[in-house]
Amino acid sequence: VFAGIGERIREGNDLYLTLKKLEVLSNTALYFGEMDKSPGVRMRIGLSAVTASEFLRDELGKDIFLFVDNIFRYAMAGMELGAILGKVPSELGYQATLDHDLALLQERIQAGETNTITSLQAVYVPADDLTDPAVVSIFSHLDASLVLSRSVAEKGIYPAVEIGRASCRERV
Repeated sequence: VFAGIGERIREGNDLYLTLKKLEVLSNTALYFGEMDKSPGVRMRIGLSAVTASEFLRDELGKDIFLFVDNIFRYAMAGMELGAILGKVPSELGYQATLDHDLALLQERIQAGETNTITSLQAVYVPADDLTDPAVVSIFSHLDASLVLSRSVAEKGIYPAVEIGRASCRERV
């Protein structure tokens, strides 16, 4: 299952054509809320993809791989919705319900009675600030992370993983 939250239409089309060429499209569910859609649509894409994953896991007995690109845009859509609804933002502009909004999606990505949902999520880090409240909230739900670094890429090292910022925690 692919959740394209705030994707560019061109990127979504490229993904579709690649999956079709690889003949895996029939085993794939694609959900897109492009950049030009309203924040409500972009938020629903993440929730819709998780709902589809839960259905496939629980009703069809499948192990699911859920790829979310980009979970930060889900948080941004929540911030935009809060502003539209006139909710008072936190000091850094995020909605007061940021942690709750992310938990509504993230906590559903888990094992069921017999099958699992495994997720890989792209996280945009604004201004490379890992202390950004949305980034901190997102990372609190992840079991492992790899940080791609501009400074490592500038040295010509690819993949540009910053080893010192990689993390993994054991699930109990």
